[in-house]
Amino acid sequence: MDTVAWNKSELTVGELSNRSGVAVSALHFYERQGLITSRRTSGNQRRYKRATLRRVALIRIAQRVGIPLAEINRALSCLPDGRTPNQQDWEELSREWQADLDERIRRLQQLRDDFTDCIGCGCLSLRRCALTNMHDELGEHGPGPRRLIEDADPACCG
Repeated sequence: MDTVAWNKSELTVGELSNRSGVAVSALHFYERQGLITSRRTSGNQRRYKRATLRRVALIRIAQRVGIPLAEINRALSCLPDGRTPNQQDWEELSREWQADLDERIRRLQQLRDDFTDCIGCGCLSLRRCALTNMHDELGEHGPGPRRLIEDADPACCG
């Protein structure tokens, strides 16, 4: 892999791709979505500010933990003049996303712990369903897998 000189202020799309580990097609997609920007040379080639590497890293990390691109875009669009996030920005974004991430972790742990013997669907076909949801009492609390969906009433889901 070719390295990009540390003092190079602008990167081609290929250099940004190589350095960030993100496919060129994904970088083009990010640009269409307004997540990153480039300028065009007289030959109509894209040039990205070197600081775009930090934006792409933030996008990749946020996506990796399940934050939707629309939310990432919203967060990045709050930065003045579309600048690249600095340490303080990252700390604020992290705090904003923490409650959502904690809830995702809780749901994933619940899924991990409960999925092997019951998906909470009210099907009454598993032994556990017949014991804990006799007569499909969970059906009175709404459709779907009542034990696992986020809006389920904890009192109904023994």
